[in-house]
Formats: sequence, C-alpha cells, structure tokens
Amino acid sequence: MEYQKFIPEGWIKEKQEFETIDEIKSAFENNKVIQGYVNECDSNYNLHVNLGKKVKGIIPRNELDAINVDEYGFCKANLCKNKVNTFVQFKIKEIYNENSVILSRKMVEEDALKWMKNDLKPGMILNGIVKNIRQFGAFVEIGGGIVGLLHIEDISVSRMKTPEERFYVGQKIKVMIKLIDHENNKIILSYKELLGNWEDNIKEFKEKMIVSGIIKETDKYKNGIFVELKPNLVGLAEYKEGFSYGQNVDVYIKKIIKEKKKIKLLII
Repeated sequence: MEYQKFIPEGWIKEKQEFETIDEIKSAFENNKVIQGYVNECDSNYNLHVNLGKKVKGIIPRNELDAINVDEYGFCKANLCKNKVNTFVQFKIKEIYNENSVILSRKMVEEDALKWMKNDLKPGMILNGIVKNIRQFGAFVEIGGGIVGLLHIEDISVSRMKTPEERFYVGQKIKVMIKLIDHENNKIILSYKELLGNWEDNIKEFKEKMIVSGIIKETDKYKNGIFVELKPNLVGLAEYKEGFSYGQNVDVYIKKIIKEKKKIKLLII
C-alpha cells in the first residue's frame, strides 16, 4: 500500500520560479507547498531562496523547523548551514512587496506532523531519502521534514556490520512503515520487505549453477559460511579456512531445498 502526500526534500530536483507577483499571490492564497533552492544562510541563520529572476525569498530562523527546536522556537544553527545548496520545501507566509517574500518551512512540517498522525499507517510504502547513517541504522526522511529510523536488522535478512554496506547519505530509496509511535512522534521503517521474499528471489537460481556472492558470516564451530546471493537471499557453504566477512566469492549451487527455504553451496 503506497501513500505519499509529502515528497522528501530533494527527491525531485526542480524548483518553483515566479515571474509575477500574481503568481506568488496565487501560491499564497492556495496554501501551496513549493520547493526552492537555497543560496545562502546569513549571519542570523535565515535561509535565502531564489524564487525567480525578480523574486527573493527568506525563511527566517524561527520559520525553518517545527520539529527540532529549542524552548524559544528556534532551530539549531547548523540546520540553516546544512540547507545551503540544497532543495527545501516551504509555503509563502507573507508578501512584503513584489521582490521580497517571507517563507515558512515550519508550516510544511506542521502539516506533515498532522499527516503522520492522521494518515500514515504501518505497511504503507513511501519514497525516502537517506539523511544520516549510524552503526545501528539509517535515518530516512519520508517527506515534510519527517524522519524515520531504519534499524540495521530491517535492511536485509542477511547479516551486515554497517548500513553503509547498502546505503549512502542522499540516496533515494523506498521504505515501508513498520511502526508509528504517536506519543513520541517516532516512526520505525523497514526495507527488507521490499527486496522480495525467498520464493521470489530463488527463481533466478538453479542447482548446478555457478554464481557470485558475498560472505556474510563465517562460523568454524558450526562448519558453515553464509553467502549472500541477493540482498534477501542467503545460502550456506561448508566451512573453509581463508575466507572472511565481505569477501566476494564464486559458489556452486549444490542443492535448493524449497520446503525448508535453504540453499547448499560450495565455494570454488
């Protein structure tokens, strides 16, 4: 089930440009969400957005964020600096004159929080952009400044040491909503469900084939080496010395046991 009211900032690399004050007034009156390119963060941590050849927009610091703010309603200074040379989304809050417009990213985030509360449900599939990567998982924006956590164990069925094996900051991915904590405004995401199940992934493999894989785990005591054939498909080879995690290997498919969802391999 896919439902996306808000597109993550930067998902679409385009901006809204205005030629006349009437176009600006129309966007203002229709409460339209606009995307623009940030040119500058000034000394007061206001963002400057170019809306066209004749129109300059400013997002004041107190209109920059609705989620991560201090007791005075101001966002952190580094948020302003990090938005320079990126696309951001906003609404028009006030029109000073034909050349100067006050914008608000905060208004978009407030709408997105309502969207999160009223419309988002577990199982929904959304567009996302990877914003940060930690050892335990990745933070992914799903639209309107709303960021969810993708735990490392929800990225793939195969073992990995860091999400950087799959993702990079700025990468566009699809994610599924796993859990919503409305009390704390937190969203837990999943990715592995979108990679296909065992039955789907095994279709392209046959017994006696030689294919490439990546070693994901070696266990001398269990006499096994787990080899990833696809992100959601892992087979087991007999243990051999001299192989390590992350190594690319060629394997011979000895046996596919569909009823047990197991693949027996031989490293060659």
